[in-house]
Amino acid sequence: MTQRRALKSAILILSAACAAITGSSCSSSPDASSKASGDALPLPDTLRVATLYGPTSYFLYRDEPTGYDYTLVDSLARQKGMVLDLKVASSLTQAVNMLDSGKIDLIAYGVPVTAHYKQYALACGPQTETEQVLVQPKIRGEAAISDVTDLIGKDVYVESDSRFLRRLQNLDSELGGGINIHEVNADSIITEDLIGMVSNGEIPLTIVDSDIARLNATYYPDLDVSLPVSFTQRAAWAVAPDKKWLADSIDAWFDSAEPQEINRELLKRYYEQTKYTPTVRFDFSKGYISKYDKLFKRYAPTVGWDWRLMAAQAYVESKFNTNARSWVGARGLMQVMPSTARGYRTNPRNLNNPETSLKVASALINDLDKYLKPHVPSDGERLKFVIAAYNVGIAHIYDAIALAKKYGLDPEKWDGNVEKALMMKMNPKIYRSDDVRYGYCRATETVSYVKKITNFYNQARREIPA
Repeated sequence: MTQRRALKSAILILSAACAAITGSSCSSSPDASSKASGDALPLPDTLRVATLYGPTSYFLYRDEPTGYDYTLVDSLARQKGMVLDLKVASSLTQAVNMLDSGKIDLIAYGVPVTAHYKQYALACGPQTETEQVLVQPKIRGEAAISDVTDLIGKDVYVESDSRFLRRLQNLDSELGGGINIHEVNADSIITEDLIGMVSNGEIPLTIVDSDIARLNATYYPDLDVSLPVSFTQRAAWAVAPDKKWLADSIDAWFDSAEPQEINRELLKRYYEQTKYTPTVRFDFSKGYISKYDKLFKRYAPTVGWDWRLMAAQAYVESKFNTNARSWVGARGLMQVMPSTARGYRTNPRNLNNPETSLKVASALINDLDKYLKPHVPSDGERLKFVIAAYNVGIAHIYDAIALAKKYGLDPEKWDGNVEKALMMKMNPKIYRSDDVRYGYCRATETVSYVKKITNFYNQARREIPA
């Protein structure tokens, strides 16, 4: 089997939900040919859509498509009985060109509502308002800087040759000078890096877009992102200017009860629900790890693991809480995605059962190991690749291996090599390039995940008998 066919097989097996989503969208329904209230023309049988990879718009997580814009447009297609023909553009300019040339019907991504874009795009659907905001650490739970005039004398770090730099320079001029502006190399440091650096105390302040700031604040509860430093910018989905009937149809759909409920849930999921998992020092003095140790000892041999490693993974996944549920819907002791359970012929409703969770997780681990073995022959080294793939999906790990080869890193070693390549998939210049097949990945979480598990396991080996 060729590498391409093997990859295709892996993705098909490990992303059952993706197939389910596509399949349900592709079923025809009378609604597709009927006129919605107020429609001048019937909706198309196939809705041709362009979006962009990004941390909120569209990305793969555990090989399952997700994202705010993706979930909404998929809901539109499902509810209207249309086939969703999704294309990923490399830039907003390309997406607008695709719309202008008639290759797509809709851009499901935030197109700025400006005089320039109004020539090519008619706003519709969900509309967002963003501005640039100051990212600062909370002092005793509150923001220290509450007015832009307080930036005088402060050090602010922003990406070089960026709109953030230009806004900061203009603000400095408006205030009569005094802001200490530091430019950082945008090729090596990206927006999300700067946010993390503020949280870690490496830099005092930065400026980013409010949507990205709000998203990252769910990972960094010690940050305040409430102070705007620019005017508000509106953005919305868009259709071609001569398709007002389609815009009206999408607006009518979005204003109805079910899409509004989906929208509220998505906004909460991405911008409010905490994703922060504090590191808690584990007490190994009891002489055992958890009440599930017997189950770990039963299932770990089926994947060739030390049972303490499987316990370490369960602890990082759920803190041994069998009722745990993540922000993306993973469930149970081993935080298995419902689509993964279905792929292994298991009812997702049973995932709160610890043995069911371990059974599915073990099957997944075995498959991940099988798919990665041709790329990482060393059993010991491959272990970290498998753990990483369990966390974020094998597609992103394949991308990272390819990037490691391209950029002179060792594609068969995780530490300092493929983990570094995976981090590149947070940079828009990389994840929207031809070098990457599977787009954006929040790699910081995966790199941290692997380290947490290996650290727990190493301590467990010292403290707990095999």
